Amino acid sequence: MNIELDYGKSKLSVDIPKKNILHVLETKPIATVDDPQQEIIRSLEAPIQSPPLSKLLEGRKDICIVISDSTRAVPTKLILEVLLSEMENYGVNPGRITILVATGLHRPNVGKELEGLVGRDIIKKYRIVNHDARDRESCRHIGNTKKGTPVILNKTYLDADFKILTGLIEPHFMAGFSGGRKSICPGISFMDMFKYFHGPPILESEQAATGVLDGNPFHEEATEIAKKAGADFMVNVTINKKKEITGIFSGDLVAAHRKGAEFCLESSSVPVSREADMVVTTGGGLPLDVNLYQAVKGMVGCLPAVKQGGMIIIASECIEEIGSQEFTELITGEEHLEDFMHRICHTDYFKIDQWELEELAKARKKADIYLYSDCVLKCSHAIPRQTLKLAESVSQAIEQGFARYGKDASITVIPEGPYVIPRLEKQ
Repeated sequence: MNIELDYGKSKLSVDIPKKNILHVLETKPIATVDDPQQEIIRSLEAPIQSPPLSKLLEGRKDICIVISDSTRAVPTKLILEVLLSEMENYGVNPGRITILVATGLHRPNVGKELEGLVGRDIIKKYRIVNHDARDRESCRHIGNTKKGTPVILNKTYLDADFKILTGLIEPHFMAGFSGGRKSICPGISFMDMFKYFHGPPILESEQAATGVLDGNPFHEEATEIAKKAGADFMVNVTINKKKEITGIFSGDLVAAHRKGAEFCLESSSVPVSREADMVVTTGGGLPLDVNLYQAVKGMVGCLPAVKQGGMIIIASECIEEIGSQEFTELITGEEHLEDFMHRICHTDYFKIDQWELEELAKARKKADIYLYSDCVLKCSHAIPRQTLKLAESVSQAIEQGFARYGKDASITVIPEGPYVIPRLEKQ
């Protein structure tokens, strides 16, 4: 049976014997928004648990609009074109608006990359700032959360007297769902904060998982931080596998995000009758599978579908190879994940991007991981085989699985990777 996997900008075809396929898990078909521009306008006029945006903007002088960076499949250009046009119709001068790119700890988006993100016309007309999580001078401490997290956020955002968040609501392996409060935490957070909201006390919670909001300590901490910083309005969307808009959720930070997450759960949660010997999954295609750091989301997202002691086979193009310098040093330098987990859980040890290796360790604790990536194969010698193995093809990895589990081994396939939430049904 030929199945096409999301891989980079295109598809990767793989042949799997039909008799071995237990499940092919895909997001449920959902209608797209017929006229996204008009629907965004409607959502601004009749938002969720909020007065209309036009009313909220009355008397406001300095406006900050937060957008996601290039690692997210947000239709940012479309959202901004409609939002900014409507704000001009409300009488808002473009000179009063700053667009802030929520990079988190990622690199800044500049040049052609920024142009692709927002469009040339918006670059010419509006002030655009990239958040720099490593620049303490560009951030301000505004207090601590109940858990003790120091809230140190971008000054441009804090100094604005009206704040708008834009983004995408999709499954997220730590926060339950992306969007909403994540534009602030971690989007515009100072690097020291990550030690707290990306630390083991939060991430080792079973509730800090894909599709979970209630009781999720990451979601709760990020929401508290966002409320402390202030967020006057949000415009978030959901999309389908073709990156088309399926829903628009504008209005109150908490209520609109919750409604969008519930909508997303309906299409992304898929039942699984039993765990498989092997799961073939992906990094989700571009922009999400840009590097190995991001590919970890696909490894963790499929865990409910693979048996203990099974195999995860993930195809992720990783055009930027491993990821940041910090993550590259971590994954290439840690020979034994058990020792790494002991250090981060029981000492004051902390390094940038350790949380992604921590999440990889969760997946590795349940299953062996085989990664197919043309780009990462170039540096395969640097990655300890105890962490993950590099496969020359998906088919080669499947053959290794047959050698281990037998020719009748069961295989579940998740072509869209982390965009699908497998839900293991109770026996």
